[in-house]
Amino acid sequence: MEGRSFDVVTGAFSFTGRFIARRLMAQERRLKTLTNHPNREGAEDIKADIAPLQFADREALVESLRGGNVLYNTYWVRFHHGKVRFGEAVANTRVLMGAARDAGIRKVVHISVSNPSEDSPLDYYAGKARAERAVRESGLAWAIVRPTLIFGAGDILINNIAWLLRRLPIFGIPGRGDYRLQPVAGEDVAAIATWAAEQADNVTVDAAGPDIIYYSEMVESIAIAVRRHPRFLYLSRRNTLRAVRVLNRVVRDVVLNEPELEGLMQELLVSHERPRGTLRLDNWLLTHADTLGTRYASELDRHWR
Repeated sequence: MEGRSFDVVTGAFSFTGRFIARRLMAQERRLKTLTNHPNREGAEDIKADIAPLQFADREALVESLRGGNVLYNTYWVRFHHGKVRFGEAVANTRVLMGAARDAGIRKVVHISVSNPSEDSPLDYYAGKARAERAVRESGLAWAIVRPTLIFGAGDILINNIAWLLRRLPIFGIPGRGDYRLQPVAGEDVAAIATWAAEQADNVTVDAAGPDIIYYSEMVESIAIAVRRHPRFLYLSRRNTLRAVRVLNRVVRDVVLNEPELEGLMQELLVSHERPRGTLRLDNWLLTHADTLGTRYASELDRHWR
C-alpha cells in the first residue's frame, strides 16, 4: 500500500459507482474517478479527484491511473446506441485493463452481471462474459463481482415502474410475471466489492439479495409502496415489445429492450450462490415510497445527451 494513497472508481457519479465511492469515503479512502459525466445529479456528496475516461488516449489513461491502489471498474453500456456496441465496450475494457497494469494498479475489482456466458444468444450477457475474460487475462490481480438487479437511490428500472404505476390506469406485465429475480441493494454490492478487493486470491462472486421473488410480486410491492394499483394486463413477449416501443417514443428514452426482457424472463437475475446481500427490497420501497417514481429517470439523458 506504500505510495498508493487512493482508489479509483470508474463512474463514481453513476448509479453503481456512487455506492462504491460512498463506501470507500466512509472508510476514509481517498478517491479518484474516471468519468465523462462529472456533474451528475444526486452525486454532489462524492468527493473525488476527477479525470476523463478516455480510451483513445492510452498514455493519458495510464497517467490518470498511476499511483492508484484498487481500480473498481463499473464501466459498461446498457444497450447499443449510435455507433457504440457491446464489442466496443469489451475492447475498451481491454484498453482500461492494460492501462491499469502499466500504471501499477494493485488489483482490479470488476463489476459484471449475474449469469454471463460467452455462449449466450443475448449480446449483453455474452459481452459481459467477454469483458470478464479481458479482466482475467490482464495480468492484474482481480476480483469479479456479479450483481443481480441492483436497487437503491438513483435506480432507473424500479423508479420508472413506479412512475408508470402512478400515471397509467393499466400496467402491462410481460408473460405471466412468474419468472424470478433476486434484487440486491447498491450498498450490499459496494460492501461485497470492497470485501473482494481485500481477498488474497482472485475471486468471482455473485452479489445478490436475501429474497428471490417473482417479477409480478416485485411490481405488486412497488404498487403498494406508491399507493397506486392500476389493472394489470398480461402481455405476450411480442405485445410487450410493441407497447415498449410506443412508450419509448413518448418518453424519448429506452425504457426496456429485448435482451433485457429476455434476460429477465430467463431468470438470469437470480444467483446460484448463497446470498451475500442482507438488505431487502420491500423495506427500501416503503422507506422511499414518497419520492419513488415522482420523476421519470432517463437513461439517455444520463449517459448520451
